[in-house]
Amino acid sequence: MRHRPRNGALFNERAREMRQAPNDAEAAIWHLLRDRKLGGFKFRRQHPLGNYIADFFCPDAGLVVELDGKSHQGKEEADAARQAWFVERGFAVIRYTNHDVNENAEGVAELIWQKCIELVGLGGRSETQI
Repeated sequence: MRHRPRNGALFNERAREMRQAPNDAEAAIWHLLRDRKLGGFKFRRQHPLGNYIADFFCPDAGLVVELDGKSHQGKEEADAARQAWFVERGFAVIRYTNHDVNENAEGVAELIWQKCIELVGLGGRSETQI
């Protein structure tokens, strides 16, 4: 699948809009990730990477965290292409459903933290490699 470059200003504006209107699951997990609350790891939410906007991104670990809700139903092919794009560029990707977060946000945050620790132990990535 070929991707067209996005208009930078419009793309960044879309990411900003998404940050300002999170769904319940995004708000719950962001509360646990923000301000380096998760083991000192910095996370960004609705962060543009290439032609995509990652739900959450930890630059030090090179980790993309995706939350899948109802808007992802029927879009499995697009989600697979998106994930492949991230992986091809050296990012690790983990996915959770909104239901997972709504039922056990702390448990999901723990799994995210464990993945960050694992990735940093393997060398991680720096933001300059993006």
